[in-house]
Amino acid sequence: MFRELKNFLFKGNILELAIAVIIAGSFGNIVASFTEDIIMPPLGLLIGGIDFGDLKWVLKAAEGDMPEVAVKYGKWLNTVISFLILAIILYYVMHFYKRLNPPDEVIIIPVGPTQEELLTQIRDILKNK
Repeated sequence: MFRELKNFLFKGNILELAIAVIIAGSFGNIVASFTEDIIMPPLGLLIGGIDFGDLKWVLKAAEGDMPEVAVKYGKWLNTVISFLILAIILYYVMHFYKRLNPPDEVIIIPVGPTQEELLTQIRDILKNK
């Protein structure tokens, strides 16, 4: 049983998939940091010193121990921008990969005659004998 588990875990694509998931998670953190720490501050400065993370619609102000109820659309904007940056980066990574590894040439094998055409040819040969 241990041998089967070992073969399952370390054979084929399972190990590669696990590595890809770990790298993707780290890459997501890099993109999130890039968006929040590098892209958003200059963008906020350009539009008047606004920090996108602080943008919100307050539905109900805080009262005593109750925190405010707010729609934090600034964080949502950060997430959308992170997604767009990630999508653009992945597009160019795949584009570059496809240029380095072009697909194999498709070999088109000509289709032979159909069964009816072969039977017609056999009939004509037999008729001529």
